[in-house]
Amino acid sequence: MENNRSSWGSNIGFLLAAIGSAVGLGNIWGFPYKMGKSGGFTFLIVYLLLAVFVGMIIMVSELAVGRKTKLSPIDAYQKVTKKFAWIGWLATVAPFLIMTFYSVLGGYCLQYIALNLTELSFGIGATGSEAFGAILTNPFGAVVFTALFMILCMVIVQGGVDSGIEKFNKIGMPALFVMLLIIIVRALTLPNAVDGLKFMFVPGYAVSAGYITEAPDLITVLGTAGGQMFFSLSLAMGAILTYGSYLGKEENLVKNSAIIVFADTLIALLAGIAVIPAAVANGLNNGLARGEIALGGPKLLFITLQDVFANMGKIGPLFGVIFYGLVLIAAISSAISLMETISAHWIDKDLQRGETDTRKRIVLIVSLLIMIPAALVAADGLGSSKFYPAALLGIQGGVPDFIADWLDFMDCWSEGIAMPLGAMLMALMIGWEMSPDLVLDEVAHGDPSEGFKKFYKFCVKFVVPIVMAFVLAGQMIGFFSGSPIIWYVISGILLVGFWIFAAVGNKKDAKVE
Repeated sequence: MENNRSSWGSNIGFLLAAIGSAVGLGNIWGFPYKMGKSGGFTFLIVYLLLAVFVGMIIMVSELAVGRKTKLSPIDAYQKVTKKFAWIGWLATVAPFLIMTFYSVLGGYCLQYIALNLTELSFGIGATGSEAFGAILTNPFGAVVFTALFMILCMVIVQGGVDSGIEKFNKIGMPALFVMLLIIIVRALTLPNAVDGLKFMFVPGYAVSAGYITEAPDLITVLGTAGGQMFFSLSLAMGAILTYGSYLGKEENLVKNSAIIVFADTLIALLAGIAVIPAAVANGLNNGLARGEIALGGPKLLFITLQDVFANMGKIGPLFGVIFYGLVLIAAISSAISLMETISAHWIDKDLQRGETDTRKRIVLIVSLLIMIPAALVAADGLGSSKFYPAALLGIQGGVPDFIADWLDFMDCWSEGIAMPLGAMLMALMIGWEMSPDLVLDEVAHGDPSEGFKKFYKFCVKFVVPIVMAFVLAGQMIGFFSGSPIIWYVISGILLVGFWIFAAVGNKKDAKVE
């Protein structure tokens, strides 16, 4: 089977694909608005610390497990662990749920490209609120564009690892970077753009300048930044493990992980520099009070930014096409990694049976299965329909976020629960059920330093599980109603319970040939 399995054509191809998986809507959309609602600079510092002490550790772990087993997440975890074999299912269900709303957001990007092309050609003006309102109240159009986005992704994944995914990212990632720089230059030349930079990089400025009423507490910021880090870096959703399973033994996992984390964080910061100053400048230049400037949620990407381009005059739609084009590339590069993760299990099973030409059929079936709930999310229009979860349950007023609409519902169970829980369990599995040597033996092919080995062992045993318990609590506070202390207690009980479960008994000899 291993001889017939796909592999990357080159290490640079792998790096661009892995960076492409990490660089998605989580960077272009999620990072700026979550930074906005979490106090700006405070969020940035917490995010950077998490990226180093948690993100880097989990990425090295996933790449190592993937390369060691040469299997998809479901089969990889079943091969290396007895107690936590079911983590592989979490790492497969999570990307499926993510794709049900990610494809809808990708469809929105396609619609905005079409909108700005129309304005560029015919001068038909539309404000961001008008455009987004029209999209949300047109379920048929939303479903059609979601399907178009899915078809684009399906065709790329059907092309295979080297001829499809790698080839797309070799073109898409450099193009995304150039387009992002163009938007940054234009954003920073807008009047009052400096206020947006202060919002991002001056401690306490977001509160003192009146953009948010009060600074969020550190635990809330930790939960938000942690969830953003996982979604942005494509961690605990099987994608990095799957991409690692196609790597050769000669590649340096530590160096590659550092490059991916650095590149993803850099592009997230660049996206923030492109988006937040433009949003702030547009609001101040149009007489909005600081607290009225939309720096959160879908409004930032699909209303505020569209208004920015509309207010640039005749050249505005051109920048709109460039911006939503780069967002589309980012969305596709992440979506194809998620689709590959979902498909890999069944492709591997067919390879074990000697069937080598089933990729296209399997990817088609996976795409159709994703499209069924994705059509529901698209038609719902962020709760604009009568069929959003709270309405079906007969709940009115004070609706928790996780049942406010189908997008939040899918996001809750994937980014909110499955991903942080899966990361916590993986750390406990490696650090306590077996041994960090499971990873370090595989990493040894890249000759890691003794300093990294000590750093890795400490983080995977203690830092990652504890931080992930706080992140899990923060995510549940954001999605569910009730006293925050309840979720801290629940997360703590889960952590201690699984910690004991992982540590009790003899460690498994996790040598995988």
